[in-house]
Amino acid sequence: MSQASEPGPAGPTAAVPAPSRATRIRQIRLVGLVVVLAVLVAAVIPIVVAVGPPTRDELLEQAGLKGRQYLRIGVKDDQPGIAQQFSNNVWKGFDIEIAYMIAGYLGIDRSRVRFLPIESEDRARRQAREGDGFVTVDLVIASYSITRQREEEEGAVFSAPYLATEQSVVTLKSVEGRDQVSSLEDLAGQRVCTLTTSTSSQRLREAGATPIGRNKISECIQLLYDGQVYAVTTDAAILAGFVTGDQPNDDGQRFTVGLRNAKPLRHWDIGSSAQEMWGVNTGSNLALRDLVDLALYASAKDEKNTAWEDAYDANLRWQQRYNLPQSVAEQQQPEPRKVEVRQWPWERIALPVPAHPGSSPNRVTRAGRVGWRGRGRRSSGC
Repeated sequence: MSQASEPGPAGPTAAVPAPSRATRIRQIRLVGLVVVLAVLVAAVIPIVVAVGPPTRDELLEQAGLKGRQYLRIGVKDDQPGIAQQFSNNVWKGFDIEIAYMIAGYLGIDRSRVRFLPIESEDRARRQAREGDGFVTVDLVIASYSITRQREEEEGAVFSAPYLATEQSVVTLKSVEGRDQVSSLEDLAGQRVCTLTTSTSSQRLREAGATPIGRNKISECIQLLYDGQVYAVTTDAAILAGFVTGDQPNDDGQRFTVGLRNAKPLRHWDIGSSAQEMWGVNTGSNLALRDLVDLALYASAKDEKNTAWEDAYDANLRWQQRYNLPQSVAEQQQPEPRKVEVRQWPWERIALPVPAHPGSSPNRVTRAGRVGWRGRGRRSSGC
């Protein structure tokens, strides 16, 4: 065998360079940083969970709504445009739509909302009629003005306001041209009907009028039709529906008032400077109050959430032309109360405004809505 065919000796193996001292230090630091971060996460998460604000699910648990099959809501049943009960247990009005909006946020479908008629004097105690008796409702959404007396003396616990209106007066339209009502003082010496527990009663006494109290505003309107009182006073948003319902020209949106001997009414702007801010009474269930405020916050701040505007347009905005010069209600939702809820960063990205279960996935933005004129303040007649 020739020398050329013999295998030669194996060549030297290439040496793997040892990591430099600087590289080893960087690796050690990286491992140390990962360990420190892991320790911090393990330490911080229990602290956040223990002392941080509750999550929405925790609020639902605290409010006793987990697994609830229905939600009882006390509402008025005789206020056209606000809350009115029709045949076959059909309910319509601004308060009704606000109730559905809040129920949707709570995860309660419309079909599981039970509306129960509630009288004015029972709103603080949340006692509504059901059959032959009374039950305690979860929420009261019944044109209920927020006042310190109702909070401090009567025990009502209010959400943030959801509508701003003001006190006004209606008379029979035939009074126009003979007498002008530009202030409550113009009613001095007159019998004026209002709700028994209304904030209007004291103002009438101070103006020299004789307040006649009734449990239902429709009863006051009937007294006006019958000539037993000179005027009716309460919140403009409540009175507007009766004025609109008695218009001679039916444009397809006329309300059914259903009272005897109905006559055309005139709505008077009395220059009231005090705002009537309507709120939801949740009673002592503070977790439920926070959830209601979260729903109102989502409605006010989420540009894709038009539930409040839809309710206003369908029930209040179109009435304005029948009620001039009195403003029906401000077209802007009052500023909501911000409630802190615990959300992880990835939740905030996925759910930028507090999650709104029950919202329609096909909502259009406010800017894209036909006829939406922005959220500017309507003249209040102040």
